[in-house]
Parts: sequence; C-alpha cells; structure tokens
Amino acid sequence: MKNYQLILSFLYVITMNFVSCDSISNKENQSQLIDKKDLQETLIEANIEFLAQESNAIDNYVTNNNLNVIKTGTGLRYQIFSPGDGDFVKKGDLITIDYKLESLKGDLIYSSENDGFKSFVVGRGGVESGLEEAVLKMKKNSEAIFILPSHLAHGYVGDGDKITYRTVLVYKVKVIDIK
Repeated sequence: MKNYQLILSFLYVITMNFVSCDSISNKENQSQLIDKKDLQETLIEANIEFLAQESNAIDNYVTNNNLNVIKTGTGLRYQIFSPGDGDFVKKGDLITIDYKLESLKGDLIYSSENDGFKSFVVGRGGVESGLEEAVLKMKKNSEAIFILPSHLAHGYVGDGDKITYRTVLVYKVKVIDIK
C-alpha cells in the first residue's frame, strides 16, 4: 500500500509540474501573441502613413506638371497625349516602346536613348506590373505619361541597380511596334 501511495504521490508531482510548465508556456505564448499583434498594428499604421505620403507626393507632381491624369483602381495615374493608331495593346502582344523613366524629382533613371528601346510580351512579367497595366491603354504610336506608385513599380526591394526601394516611377512612353 505504501508503494501505491508513493507512486500516486510521484505521479501527482509530475502532473503538477507539467501543468505549471504548460501554464507558464501559455502565458509566454499569450505575451508573444500580444507583442506580435502590437507589432503588426504598428507596421500597418506606418504603411498607411507611407502610402498617404506617397500619394500626396504623386498629387503634387501632377499639379506641378499641369497634368490631367486618370487614376485607376490600382493607383496607376496616366495621361494619354497622342491616341495612336489601330487596336489597343493586349496581353500576349510583343511590344516595343521608346521611353524615359524618371523619379518624381525628375532624375533620369533609364531611357531608350541610353539603354535602347524596351521590348516585352505583355502579361508575361519581366517589367513593372504598373507598366504592364499602363500599356494596355495604348495603341501603336500612342504617347503617354504613367506614374507608378512604388507598389506597382519595384516595391520594397528596388531593381538592384538604379531604382531604390519604394520609389515612385514616372514613365514617358511611345509605343513603337506591336506584334
């Protein structure tokens, strides 16, 4: 009988240790969850503030350059200066563009003059998602300006060369060829 009581006592002590450890672990997990939630809320607030500042900077650029842009649901802003000829560019088309790519401050980043015409198949990637969206509004010989918010350009990482993270891009484009 003594052995039985000793075994029960031993099991009770071990069980209590597990329960108390689990309780501590749960408290730590709850604390970590609260910390993660606070961090997530802080990051969301910071991103909302950044997006508001970026949008204001784009609006100032539009005003200062006397542009009459259209804003799409994604945030792309554009103005077509010359409507062009024929059918609109569509996904799957191989297009060639003459372009100038600048920052909002007007600094030249890339251009056809320095880097040659840019050719790509629309809808297959390889260029900014904002440029893919933008060229769908063009025809052969169309000329336009497109302002790509950073999330439609190179986002948080930049292009690893001349475009830094979270950079708004201004494309001045003419469609040279559509195949």
